[in-house]
Amino acid sequence: MKAETNLEKLFNQGEFVVTAELGPPKSVSTKLIEKKANFLRDCVDAVNITDNQTAVVRMSSLATSVVAKKNGLEPILQMTCRDRNRIAMQSDIIGSAALGINNVLCLSGDHQTLGNHPGAKNVFDIDSIQLVSVLKNMRDEGIFQNNEKIKYSPKLFIGAAANPFGDPFEYRAIRLAKKINAGADFIQTQAIFDVERFSRWMEDVRKRELHRKTYIMAGVTPLKSYRAASFMTNVAGVTIPEEILDRMKNAKDQKTEGIEICLEIIKKIRKIKGVRGLHVMAVMWEDIVSRIVKESGLYPRPKIM
Repeated sequence: MKAETNLEKLFNQGEFVVTAELGPPKSVSTKLIEKKANFLRDCVDAVNITDNQTAVVRMSSLATSVVAKKNGLEPILQMTCRDRNRIAMQSDIIGSAALGINNVLCLSGDHQTLGNHPGAKNVFDIDSIQLVSVLKNMRDEGIFQNNEKIKYSPKLFIGAAANPFGDPFEYRAIRLAKKINAGADFIQTQAIFDVERFSRWMEDVRKRELHRKTYIMAGVTPLKSYRAASFMTNVAGVTIPEEILDRMKNAKDQKTEGIEICLEIIKKIRKIKGVRGLHVMAVMWEDIVSRIVKESGLYPRPKIM
């Protein structure tokens, strides 16, 4: 059965849901988590707890999720296929559900050569679509991946990621359909800068009625600087139009310009049929999320009915 988390309940109420990201610390100290929780607590509905993002060693997503929950946040446990085989992933899911962490986002994970242990061996025992399917079967059928019965199955609200900007473009919605068919209850997209391309992707999504089968959340990232924007153009799946790069390069106050661009994108995204929420990826800039949410007209956040 589904988890009926606050995140799921808000979607079911028809609310436009807002989530953000919280990056775990590179140590055993929980002070950074508590500090970020204070920034995010009242302005978002749930928070992605990243899983060794950019393949850099950090506190585990599960441990950070527990701390975040104690600090008043609803966590979304990220789980990547890069670091664990199917045994470890199923074990972690049982553990997270036992601790009341029931939102899960299934990801492939950044390649280890991008991180601080480039010589590490990747796993990729199963891919992100297969992971979604495994979790759905654990929840709905009460079985592990090997078909062994689970006496008390985990309650889960299962998410996956989508990249509207990869090539070939015509396969983007098809890949989304595979994740939905595997069991994805909600979707968070890659950061959107090219709204026109995202809009075309959503047209394809609507033609296939996929927006009626899952909850689609549009990802946005406020740019801190032209340098940060230039770096992001090298990230797989991120497309930043020249117009935005020029605005950032020529801005007197690049942070302010980056926030303004983000707000403009959000305004356009909210008009696109089929978008059910916003996912704010303010990497190492969690304190700006509140301002973005408020200036977007998305504050205060709705209550559970």
